[in-house]
Amino acid sequence: MNITFRWYGKDNDTVTLEHIKQIPGVKGIVWALHQKPVGEVWEKEEIQEEIEYIQSFGFHTDVVESVNVHESIKLGNEDRMIYIEKYKETIRNLSEAGVKVICYNFMPIFDWTRTEMFHPLEDGSTALFYEKAKVDTLDPKDLIRTVTEASDLTLPGWEPEKMDRISELFEAYKTVDEEQLWANLEIFLKEILPVAEACGIKMAIHPDDPPWSIFGLPRIITGESSFEKLISISDSPSNAFTLCTGSMGANPENDMVQVAKKYANRSPFSHIRNVKIFENGDFVETSHHTQDGSINIQGVVEELNKQNYTGYVRPDHGRHIWGEVCRPGYGLYDRALGIMYLLGLWDAYEATKLGENHDSHS
Repeated sequence: MNITFRWYGKDNDTVTLEHIKQIPGVKGIVWALHQKPVGEVWEKEEIQEEIEYIQSFGFHTDVVESVNVHESIKLGNEDRMIYIEKYKETIRNLSEAGVKVICYNFMPIFDWTRTEMFHPLEDGSTALFYEKAKVDTLDPKDLIRTVTEASDLTLPGWEPEKMDRISELFEAYKTVDEEQLWANLEIFLKEILPVAEACGIKMAIHPDDPPWSIFGLPRIITGESSFEKLISISDSPSNAFTLCTGSMGANPENDMVQVAKKYANRSPFSHIRNVKIFENGDFVETSHHTQDGSINIQGVVEELNKQNYTGYVRPDHGRHIWGEVCRPGYGLYDRALGIMYLLGLWDAYEATKLGENHDSHS
């Protein structure tokens, strides 16, 4: 288990690399060129500048999250090949810089979706919250205001230039159902996977968050059947998954321990976090502690340990605790606590294996 921490850049994050350096066990930074417009080529010089700064603190830069996919590719527009070729060039440039995993998603228009950025919890902290009834009745423009007004910092998937085109995009997606979105993903994958494979890069698709349709938009990476369909498109070793317990696990029908058991070997990158799911379809983000939410984080880590998982792992969204002012879901303190919980579980399972091996040789 290779522990990493997501960071948004020295001018775009309340958390510094000096802070992250003080969290035990963190080996790498999950990074991106967050100021780069979606669809543009990540140039070698700007990649190199970013990774040299990160590596100067002793971290590896093996994982990029995200090289976002342009809406023209998802829609299957006439100009999609222009953006696919740019994507290929970015893959090649990242490979030259030593990147091993690219996390991406194929969610139409919106990235992760929440209705409240700082929902109060009983312990006095706040967290990201999803209210199903509100999403079912809300005007998407109201949701955009809720999200974008929550922070002056960039929010991946909610880029202003995309949000400004929201009416146009909704109109365009009226002709795109799940079947068509799958077809567009297949074209994208069959173009980029040979390049990624030649470069030694794993393309780890992230599950939709939440894993169901919102605002009538198709969502396709929602559970085990989605993973199986993705595998059927291409058996390339570069065709991989991001195992995200909080995104896929927001649907209680997805047993994340079983998903980890079945797909860990195809998931070079894992996001581990917990959510508490309510009967009415709402959910709220909690601490990583298993008992605080609805997802068996303990069981997921145990399964990864059984498989001697060597992939990259990061704590995912955290609560906002101890008065921290930060990007929604991405403060320092609760994610640091999450790392210590994950490491504690891992160390305990390692010790158990050592004890079993010792007993077997006694």
